[in-house]
Amino acid sequence: MYIYGKNVVKEKLTTNAKINKALISKKFKDKDIIELIKNKNIKINFVDPIVLDNKVKGLHQGIILEIDDIKTYSLEEILPTINKKYKTIVMLDHLEDPHNFGAIIRTSEALGIDAIIIPNDRSVKVNSTVVKTSAGAIEHIPIIKVPNLSWAIKKLKENNYWIIGTDMLGQDYNQQDYNMDICLVIGNEGKGMSKTITNNCDFVVGIPMKGKINSLNASVSCGIILSEITSKRNYD
Repeated sequence: MYIYGKNVVKEKLTTNAKINKALISKKFKDKDIIELIKNKNIKINFVDPIVLDNKVKGLHQGIILEIDDIKTYSLEEILPTINKKYKTIVMLDHLEDPHNFGAIIRTSEALGIDAIIIPNDRSVKVNSTVVKTSAGAIEHIPIIKVPNLSWAIKKLKENNYWIIGTDMLGQDYNQQDYNMDICLVIGNEGKGMSKTITNNCDFVVGIPMKGKINSLNASVSCGIILSEITSKRNYD
């Protein structure tokens, strides 16, 4: 996998992750990043900018790292490690847009969310666009891959999580009690939550629309509701 951009590269260089090599534009001027790479004894290839343009589609800012794929986890690995008064997990019901996924990772990490669940199939993958959009946050929040979301919900309920789905027709998200362990489900960009997942939710909440636009981007909706969850909880 390739990751790129100064902020993402800097974040990766602060970890102990294996980095196979660095591709750096001959015009790259950030001496601090080059020094970090050299200190880690990472192989450097200085190349013409067009080489980087052909490697990735996004704004690389003159630097690309070749790394192993981002590690993902099983539900069984992560659940025992979450120890706090109120636990919060985000589940993505077959989200497709890597930019949405990356933005949700960034917001979730910033708000102290414990993990993000995605299904193995028919879902956005953890790719370079996701890593870039997360702006380094993916290094600090576990991504859980599960074979089946309904199975994952069953396991979460067995561990005393309440499942809160999201839908335009759900009750006002401001009226929901969040003082409990929660899995917040965000639906597909076009179709929303599947019927099966909706039927397995304990609550379904929505964001009242006051303007002329009747829906929000999945990552924006997720951020609004997560902010409400964290701000309304009683930690005393």
